[in-house]
Amino acid sequence: MAQAPIVVLGSGLAGYTLARELRKLDAEVPLLIVTSDHGGFYSKPMLSNALGQNKSVDALLLKSSVQMAAELKAQVHAHTIVSAVDTQRKQLTIAGATLAYSKLVLALGADTIRLPLQGDGADDVLSVNDLDDYKRFRTAIENKQDIAILGAGLIGCEFANDLIAAGHRVHVIDLAPQPLGRLLPAQAGAWLQDKLEAAGIIFHLATSALLVERIGTRLRLSLANGSSVQADVVLSAVGLRPRITLAQAAGIQINRGIVVDESLQTSATDVYALGDCAEVGGKVLPFVMPIMQGARALASTLSGKPTAVHYPVMPVAVKTPICPAVVAPPDPAAQGAWLVEETPQGVKAMFHDVSGKLLGYALLGVATAEKSALTQQMQA
Repeated sequence: MAQAPIVVLGSGLAGYTLARELRKLDAEVPLLIVTSDHGGFYSKPMLSNALGQNKSVDALLLKSSVQMAAELKAQVHAHTIVSAVDTQRKQLTIAGATLAYSKLVLALGADTIRLPLQGDGADDVLSVNDLDDYKRFRTAIENKQDIAILGAGLIGCEFANDLIAAGHRVHVIDLAPQPLGRLLPAQAGAWLQDKLEAAGIIFHLATSALLVERIGTRLRLSLANGSSVQADVVLSAVGLRPRITLAQAAGIQINRGIVVDESLQTSATDVYALGDCAEVGGKVLPFVMPIMQGARALASTLSGKPTAVHYPVMPVAVKTPICPAVVAPPDPAAQGAWLVEETPQGVKAMFHDVSGKLLGYALLGVATAEKSALTQQMQA
């Protein structure tokens, strides 16, 4: 009887990085990648700065599903929906048929959070979570001037930077009192805001959008503070929610994400989770570096050498060339305080615990040059 394949659900950065790492260790094990989209490979992080890099939508797609299948010596089933997982029989249900697996990896990604907006224009609000979404967004902003972005977090700020640099007028709306509110201390957030505002970005902070109405060919957003913003296109960038429905229906333990142990195994035998859908040690880590670290460890485990994932200090580079920034955020539960040094050229913020140990940092402007030194200090 033929060996059942290792099956990876998802062809994003997590799924394809895992497949590449696995092939470095095992060139022959049957491998099947199942994905609901086209199955082509592209860099999702590049979507928020493609305009600034003069990247066309077509140029973002690096390889087709056929090319990826050949490169990985794998089967890639594109536009395929898995409706159920039977962890006892080790089977997937696809279009009413069953497919056996030897090991299963859930690399399902995350969905964009949709705000409960009112008004006849609410359905016109766009979000970008994959290449197809980005195609729709790029088409929508052609020959348009005013773009409103809901969310001043990482993705919202990156898109704002990209759009203002491409000549659009940009409004950014967020409930937080500063941009990058979850990553930066207040003083650093204010410094970033000043630089982005100097480039022309208009912030509407400490408020939220409640109502989106069609006004001719444009949209009007009514905000909670009583003001309004008119735009040609509205982009929602308020965050992501891990895709857990399939795992939950299969009886796999979930919390905010799909709960995994240090080997990235779920509560079900031979079922693993990786990337934006996974919750590791109580944390969902929707960044590139955790995916890379997890993929290497999981590939080793799948090839027969059980390996726990180890996360080093993983700084997050914010793609805002108007104001370069890099952040190694402290654990939200960490006890300590920020020490912030500000100059006209940059901000250096360091988070120390009560004993003086460096637990995190945020660097803006010229201070980003200290990234390597501070990272080494944290790792030590």
